[in-house]
Amino acid sequence: MWLIPLHNQSWVSEFILIGFSRDPTTNSILFLVFLLIYLSSVLGNGIIVMLVCLDTQLHTPMYFFLCTLSLLDMGYVTTTMPQMLVHLLAHSQTISFAGCWLQMYMFGTLGMTESILFIVMAYDRYVAICYPLRYTVILNWSQCIQLVSRTSACGFFFSLLHTSFTMSLPYCGPNRVDHYFCEGPSVRSLACMDTHLIEMVDLVLSVFVVLTPISLIVASYIHIAKAILKIKSTQGRCKAFSTCASHLTVVTLFYAPAICIYMLPNSSYSPEQDKQISLFYNVFTALLNPVVYSLRNRDLKRAFLRLMGHGRVDW
Repeated sequence: MWLIPLHNQSWVSEFILIGFSRDPTTNSILFLVFLLIYLSSVLGNGIIVMLVCLDTQLHTPMYFFLCTLSLLDMGYVTTTMPQMLVHLLAHSQTISFAGCWLQMYMFGTLGMTESILFIVMAYDRYVAICYPLRYTVILNWSQCIQLVSRTSACGFFFSLLHTSFTMSLPYCGPNRVDHYFCEGPSVRSLACMDTHLIEMVDLVLSVFVVLTPISLIVASYIHIAKAILKIKSTQGRCKAFSTCASHLTVVTLFYAPAICIYMLPNSSYSPEQDKQISLFYNVFTALLNPVVYSLRNRDLKRAFLRLMGHGRVDW
């Protein structure tokens, strides 16, 4: 149902991102906090990328996928955080229609690619634990590159569908987005028409990029758990569980808030709640991912110490 007639209407050429607060003092404090978080996220993920690239002992499929995840996380936060930091200090919080389209597309591409990459990482752990003797044969470098390439292609395709459907809606005012970046549900809520059909399209896409990955990951870890229980050595079981626990932690941090935002209808949309949840899976997951992996991973610790010039590390 159209809210206003389509003829003689002026379509919006830009959006205003309201952000978090209008108080200058509060915004200055938020600027310092988010700047620190952003720099820490880029630094943490950048260190992982550097370690994997420079240390030949980390040239394995597991760390190749971890390096890809870190690159996605750096791009993920860079899509939204720099603009948010500028808007916290600037008097104008506007973004052009084309800029909003591009931001939504890149954010969706990186997020959906990361979502599908978690399936690949679960498959990697499945092969490593269930078929350890055939690990390097099943996951050779050619296969790894193909998996990442296909994952990226799926992310680009699904994000293009989501962004095209959302931004093709008629936006004839108001143009104030109650968010800190152009996220699909927040922009879609401003459309001057019934968005029920677009919500259904988004729900179908969410099944492909959220529910399907979760189902495949759960299925993989059921087989992994059975294989771990068959390991006779306690040390072997602990090591296998440790490598899987990091992945499961990151998966939970990513998918739980994504479900809350993208699989709920517009009728339950809450701007403030949406901003808080978006901050968690956009900003804090990128910050926590390198922490989760590095704290539980001796190979990364050894590689870091070798890079710092400590020579051989025996532990």
